[in-house]
Amino acid sequence: MQVLVAMSGGVDSSVAAALLAEEGHEVVGVTLKLWGGDSDSGCCSVSDVDDARRVADGLGVEHLVFNFGDDFTTHVVGPYVADHAAGLTPNPCIECNRHLKFDRLLKRASVLGFDAVATGHHARIEPVGPDGALRVVRGVDGAKDQSYVIHMLTGDQLARVLLPIGGMTKDEVRARATELGLRTADKPDSQDVCFISHRGGGREAFLGSRIPLRPGRLVDTSGTHLGEVDAVELVTVGQRRGLGVAIDGEPRYALSVDVADATVVVGAADELLVDGEALAGVVWADDAARAQAIGAVDVTAQVSAHGEPVAVTEVVAHDDGTVVVRWAEPQRRVAAGQSVVLYAGDAVLGGGTVTR
Repeated sequence: MQVLVAMSGGVDSSVAAALLAEEGHEVVGVTLKLWGGDSDSGCCSVSDVDDARRVADGLGVEHLVFNFGDDFTTHVVGPYVADHAAGLTPNPCIECNRHLKFDRLLKRASVLGFDAVATGHHARIEPVGPDGALRVVRGVDGAKDQSYVIHMLTGDQLARVLLPIGGMTKDEVRARATELGLRTADKPDSQDVCFISHRGGGREAFLGSRIPLRPGRLVDTSGTHLGEVDAVELVTVGQRRGLGVAIDGEPRYALSVDVADATVVVGAADELLVDGEALAGVVWADDAARAQAIGAVDVTAQVSAHGEPVAVTEVVAHDDGTVVVRWAEPQRRVAAGQSVVLYAGDAVLGGGTVTR
């Protein structure tokens, strides 16, 4: 099988390429050039491209670089900035997977005659649906599982995707890299938004050079003025740090963000609790997965990349395309713009973006 392996310059994708080459596949590594600006936090830096190239050389496989910078700006960076301007909290890694790694790259691979695309995500692909339908399944290493960030993959895409390390723990991946003498064996994981540099002011400087950042009022639920924030566009629901508000020694959290009115409503931790969330842009693994989710039998949800599963009692699909998910017990409010992903056991049923 001819396999195009997305090599980010990290240990996971390095081992993924090595395993596929060992299995006898015709492997070609590719690194995506996505961001032309400053980057010091992984995935987009010059050093990552160099690491990927050297690993490919060591494995004896060809290495390519695809410039998807325009697509990255259109589908990831632009929406990231626009969401902050609207008071939302985006997840750029999910949008990068949606539009770049599992759309643009899959299409390019098909044009070039490759049978499959492989990545180093900690997740699995298994025939767990009716009639052997493929679904994304949690990776073996629960602490590193990335099924949440690739929840949007459908059956047609999964038929052309390989996730070679999904059945390994992170320790096993690093051990295998060490055995193979890969230069990425001890390389730290990338944790931050890849296109925002730690140098020169980070997120605030990045956004401030693209949109006006305005001071905002902090008020409680009755409208009483409690203070101010330097930039309302940088506040996210659930945030505590940086607000500088406490009452009777108890911290206060952002309950809602209204950019148009330059107002952040704050309250106690228990005021963050809600009975459910409304989702837009929901993508289902397939029709059977949608039906299973709507039935809400043994369905759980994940509301952050590494959050604990939350029990679901009801999933309601509305005519306008939104889906309302009801929790078995009240949960902390999820910031609008973030994703909620539904599971049956370890298998992804679908997911969408929290609306206001």
